[in-house]
Amino acid sequence: MTPPGLAFVWFSDRAAQESRRSDLRTPYWNWTPRSTGSEFWQLFCGTAPTHHLYGLREALDMLVKEEGMAAVWARHETLAQTVWAAFAAWAKGNPAIALNVADPNHRGRSVTSAHMGAPAATLLRRWTESQGGVTLGIGLGMSTPQDPAGDGFLRVAHMGHVNAHMTLGALAVMEAGMLALGIAHGPGALAAAAAVVAGR
Repeated sequence: MTPPGLAFVWFSDRAAQESRRSDLRTPYWNWTPRSTGSEFWQLFCGTAPTHHLYGLREALDMLVKEEGMAAVWARHETLAQTVWAAFAAWAKGNPAIALNVADPNHRGRSVTSAHMGAPAATLLRRWTESQGGVTLGIGLGMSTPQDPAGDGFLRVAHMGHVNAHMTLGALAVMEAGMLALGIAHGPGALAAAAAVVAGR
């Protein structure tokens, strides 16, 4: 829920000691000035990302104070199950469509990574972005011997400030793209996804 460009680094006293002795330390990766700085700007490598800090403060307020963490976890669980239900239905009509993690207990509730076969995933990502305004993630580092470029993979996010209408809308645009591109897929994905949101 905060734009890229801000990260937290935690390290132990032992790691700090080792860092001070390292000859691999560069000014950029030197933790000492940023962990012991006496002024605000010294805690960052360059200009402090003040706008990110304000964004992070608002995101935390939205999650913790407004929605509540129990509701956040429940929402992420529901949205993940919604995406998985759609992919399960699509896979019934195309064996190339599969989630990368078969066991639901081991899947992330933040993002779903799937395989659709090359070049289907790349074509679908391009179509959803240009025709539907939906950006799907690329398959980071997901090349295989059968798919060395990783073109057959995509990711669907369902974390942060995402809700049911965003997720259902993204799935509908994906299905429209599969229809437009002639990508084989099973029926009933949107109904299955809606049933999860409805609690059925």
